[in-house]
Amino acid sequence: MPDKSTVEKAREDLREGKSPSTAAGEFVREEIDHVRQGKHGARSPQQAIAIGLSKARRAGIPLKPPRRGQASAGTRNHAARDYQRGRTSAGRQPSRRRSRARERALKRESHSSASYSALSRQARSAARRRGRTSRARAGRRAAATRSNRRTRRQHAR
Repeated sequence: MPDKSTVEKAREDLREGKSPSTAAGEFVREEIDHVRQGKHGARSPQQAIAIGLSKARRAGIPLKPPRRGQASAGTRNHAARDYQRGRTSAGRQPSRRRSRARERALKRESHSSASYSALSRQARSAARRRGRTSRARAGRRAAATRSNRRTRRQHAR
């Protein structure tokens, strides 16, 4: 269950016109914090990120599932299920037994997967997989959604 503040920050990002992946980043940040605080561990930074994205989809962030070729069929199906769950507000109570089993399994995992070096490695490898134009486009899009005051200040220089 995500914190209320996380959900509110994500909703605020969406209201400001930021992309769903940016809003989902709040959930990923929360998950990384949980691993660092010792609430549970993660096998890898990718697992912590995946848990955060899953929570974001279930919380109603309109983050589409990955397309074919981007992720395995199982991952795509799970993401599609989470996405659908976030769109319909059927208040089903999670299975207590499964929830506890999940927590116990994650508690056995390492906490170093959320270290600065591990996250840095993950970010670098993710950036390498993207093309130059894709990265440039993302930078331009980020600049377009920044607050006007900061943008004006940089143009004045």
